[in-house]
Amino acid sequence: QVQLVESGGGSVQAGGSLTLSCVASGFYHSNYLMAWFRQAPGEEREGVAAIDRDDKITYADSVKGRFTISRDHAKNTLYLQMNSVKPEDTAMYYCAADRSGITYCQGGHCFEATRYNSWGQGTQVTVSS
Repeated sequence: QVQLVESGGGSVQAGGSLTLSCVASGFYHSNYLMAWFRQAPGEEREGVAAIDRDDKITYADSVKGRFTISRDHAKNTLYLQMNSVKPEDTAMYYCAADRSGITYCQGGHCFEATRYNSWGQGTQVTVSS
């Protein structure tokens, strides 16, 4: 059974750091395009960072230079290191996998939510000013 389970969310003050984890089971995530999305109340889901099968990384402009996506192949785990967080980073964060067989993406296509067919349940991040 394919499953993605996020953890690591919580409350943090602006300027602080947080690390999110996403453990994959039922498939080997290193073979696929993986991404982090977020959704704030009343807002659309937006892509934050993506990493393809060749470890090519794409970031949303809003997090570039502050967030880092990475993965541990041995632990089958995806990470999102969040530094210098801002109140506008407050959202539910989701891990997603594109298991369609297309293992790469480019630019904005990396953040088309409809291409991802496996999603975690989300972990809440709240940043206070």
